[in-house]
Amino acid sequence: MLGSHAILAPVVALVAWSLVMMVWMYAVRFPAMKRKGISLKGRVGSRTGSLEGVVEDHVNWKAHNYNHLMEQPTLFYAIALTLALLGHGGGANLWLAWAYVAFRVAHSLVQATTNVVRWRFYLFIGASLCLAALTLHAAMVLLSAS
Repeated sequence: MLGSHAILAPVVALVAWSLVMMVWMYAVRFPAMKRKGISLKGRVGSRTGSLEGVVEDHVNWKAHNYNHLMEQPTLFYAIALTLALLGHGGGANLWLAWAYVAFRVAHSLVQATTNVVRWRFYLFIGASLCLAALTLHAAMVLLSAS
């Protein structure tokens, strides 16, 4: 139905997942702040790291992951949109995009729950390889068009 624009579905899915992580982050962060006597009333802006060592680590893990979802995935969004515009958002690229999203969701779940660095690293590498392949495919399309 969507053809080469099908790659936009994983983009929407990852944005939706980022919003889920944002809700989860606030759902645990606000109660943790309340337990520690931290109020937002009259509070001026501060760095996200200002809660490090103040609230429990497992609370901060959700915030760390939400921040991570604002980093490398921006490259994924750019390359997925590029492939859609080039008419190459289906086939293997679509599968790679869904694999990227799956790796990022799994990475989020590991980081937000157990935060085992080794598993996070493996999931990050898997996502990065998908992103590299998508980038290579886009570059090949662009180079073959010139």
